[in-house]
Amino acid sequence: MLFSLAINILMLTSAFYMFQLFDRVLASRSIETLLYLTVIALAALATMGVLEMVRARMLVRIGGWVERRLGAPILARSVDAANEGRSSGTQNLADLAQIRSFLGGPGILALFDVPWIPVYLLAIYLLHPQLGHLALLGAAVLLIVGALNERLTHRRLREASSAAAGLQRRADAMIRNATVVDGLGMMAQLAARWSSAFSQAQEHRLLANERSSMLVASAKFFRGGLQIAILGLGAYLVIQNQITAGAMIAASILLGRALAPVEQANANLRPAVAAWDAARRLRSFLAQPARRPEAMPLPAPQGQLEVSDISYAIRERGQQARPILRKVSLQVRPGELVAVIGPSASGKSTLARLLVGILPPDSGTVRLDGADMFGRARAEIGRHVGYLPQELELFAGSVKDNIARMGDPDPEAVVEAAQLAGCHEMVLRLPQGYETEIGEGGLHLSGGQRQRIALARALYGNPRLLVLDEPDASLDPEGDAALALALAGAKDRGCTAIVIAHRPNILARADRLLVLRDGRVDLFGPRRDVMAELARRVSQAKQRLQAVPGGRQLAAAASDERDSAGAAE
Repeated sequence: MLFSLAINILMLTSAFYMFQLFDRVLASRSIETLLYLTVIALAALATMGVLEMVRARMLVRIGGWVERRLGAPILARSVDAANEGRSSGTQNLADLAQIRSFLGGPGILALFDVPWIPVYLLAIYLLHPQLGHLALLGAAVLLIVGALNERLTHRRLREASSAAAGLQRRADAMIRNATVVDGLGMMAQLAARWSSAFSQAQEHRLLANERSSMLVASAKFFRGGLQIAILGLGAYLVIQNQITAGAMIAASILLGRALAPVEQANANLRPAVAAWDAARRLRSFLAQPARRPEAMPLPAPQGQLEVSDISYAIRERGQQARPILRKVSLQVRPGELVAVIGPSASGKSTLARLLVGILPPDSGTVRLDGADMFGRARAEIGRHVGYLPQELELFAGSVKDNIARMGDPDPEAVVEAAQLAGCHEMVLRLPQGYETEIGEGGLHLSGGQRQRIALARALYGNPRLLVLDEPDASLDPEGDAALALALAGAKDRGCTAIVIAHRPNILARADRLLVLRDGRVDLFGPRRDVMAELARRVSQAKQRLQAVPGGRQLAAAASDERDSAGAAE
């Protein structure tokens, strides 16, 4: 504001120079006066130029500072929102970029220049009251036109912006699932849906542009007519000997400067509205309470896991809560391997997320060495947890970076984790070994290679709690054997391991089995006892099948699948 005050005072230079030129220099014919006035005017304009440059640089740096200060917290909140199932993708970061762009652009300058309009109007009033009345009326009309433009287009522009964000999300989903889109021939259908959504967004945008263009054209006509009117009125006053010719020219220049911020504000209405909406969305987003309270670091855990009557339900807007887990309890000692099995949608993956503290249970507790898992500081507890989700994701960077969890890699720990995961030799066969760039999401790797590198990431740093969600989903027999050895090594090191799996070689190494059904604990106990109970149930099912027509063939098929407890159940 201080810079704007100085700049707007210096903006009077041209009007003052013209006033003095017509009324003093031409009347006195003094070359010295012309020379000194010109030097003073040029010095003032040079000073104004320097101040404008500094002001613009300040605004750009302020915009960068805002984005730098808020970027990391907003990114962290966005990750939390995604874990809660209310993800808006990268929209919040895009909103922050929109605000930064507005802060460093020409639109915000109008906000700093508008308060000084009365200074120019006062200067015109000092030349002659009638000129001041005309200038005041013109400024008021242009301000009303600008406000009317904003009122008529704001809602449409906001709807168009929202629709554009939806289009971006649709396109991101199509690109992210490019192999499925191409393999199943879905491009035409998805493109048709995208085009339909685009037409709706375009309708809002066109209507807003039509309204805005009509008002902008009217404002330009009025602005040109106002300039002519003040010159005409000034000429009339000169003829009436009420002002001088210099005052007439100065009034025209001052009017142009007084109306410039209004015109600038009207011209930059759209980015201003977009930045305002972005700020409104960010305020609403950041006003939501943090998922986790601040927590002090605790000593490294030993691995005693206690799960007490945890329940969890999905709550979607406008729908009744859908229970996923109901009163699940278990205890796992350090060095113990528990395999979790059960039919699809029984809550296995949700249980895995609860165990590592990604989700908070609706009721009950998950504790590691007596401390609540969800409430622990993530940077602190993450070093002691190994987690392999069902939908695994690698990040753009090298194999070494991904195994080291995108932190400062310890080469010895990276190699050790790869050896524990049985992928050391596989990594060495890559073009640059551990320095091989894997591409966005591990694009340059096969599914099995991504699975084994993700397993090495889970094992990095010898975690005390290891939770693997179907780690053998994309593994070949070699990788399957390496996984079994990795689990055996984790048990030997005293690591508490929870594995969701169905293959016999994983189940055979488990100390205990947990069978989930409809979100409840169906069976939990030593592996032999649970397997015996599952076999008994299969035998009973066979007997029931054989008692119905066509049941003998189904019973024979069930016998073929008995080697896997999950499939048999």
